[in-house]
Amino acid sequence: QVQLVESGGGLVQAGGSLRLSCVASGSIFGINTMGWYRQAPGKQRELVASVTKGGNTEYSDSVKGRFTISRGNAMNQVFLQMNSLKSEDTGVYYCNAVYFGMNFWGQGTQVTVSS
Repeated sequence: QVQLVESGGGLVQAGGSLRLSCVASGSIFGINTMGWYRQAPGKQRELVASVTKGGNTEYSDSVKGRFTISRGNAMNQVFLQMNSLKSEDTGVYYCNAVYFGMNFWGQGTQVTVSS
């Protein structure tokens, strides 16, 4: 089992920056991909960015060039640096970890971008 705890959300003006952090605990040795998803009100949860244990990254087209995902040296942390934030980036951001093909989720952290 894997437990995920996110931090770093908040309220920011459009054009500003936020950094999200997620720490995994439990059976972390089996984690391959970690990533961030978000869910806006009335919309489905969508992938924002992900990074594999080998360092391969994937980004949603809507955040390319503005967001950067990275893993910590201990490989049980994942970060999301969000720059040039837009109002449409508002939502609940969830940390995700894939452990032997199973998905685990954090409790979510709210990001609100005011225009």
